[in-house]
Amino acid sequence: MRAVAYDSADAQMLTAEVQMEYARRYGGEGDIAPIDTTEFDAPNGAFLMVYVDDTPAGMGGWRRHGDASSPLDAEIKRMYVRPAYQRRGLARALLDEIEESAARAGMTRLILETGSPQPEAVQMYRAAGYEDIPAFGFYASDPLSVHLGKLLGADRRVES
Repeated sequence: MRAVAYDSADAQMLTAEVQMEYARRYGGEGDIAPIDTTEFDAPNGAFLMVYVDDTPAGMGGWRRHGDASSPLDAEIKRMYVRPAYQRRGLARALLDEIEESAARAGMTRLILETGSPQPEAVQMYRAAGYEDIPAFGFYASDPLSVHLGKLLGADRRVES
């Protein structure tokens, strides 16, 4: 696992792949929520790539959420493991590292948005302790959106 810039060639290659997957599952162009590549730069975020034999296998990152009412919230974005590398525990290892990285940076809660057409993602997050939270952000009114959060640190429940 390596920390990389979100605008790196490997991150952009996997972003293009996941966008095709989003388009397949949701229709349209994929995820159209705006992302500035610098949002993942320290100290306000981190972006990680998982490599298997020097081949990019997965990616994911966190960025400071930016809500003044919750300044220590961070949002998980662009979690993706390529199909050839799924079911090997890479997504869970990546999620664990994202949580640890965010906690080291002083974040106290991670939040995310995924969708019901991605049941394997919803299942993984729930198994990792993520719970339903109020809808937020670009897809807050989308009926397919699933909004989850987890307090970092000891086994604590999120406030909804």
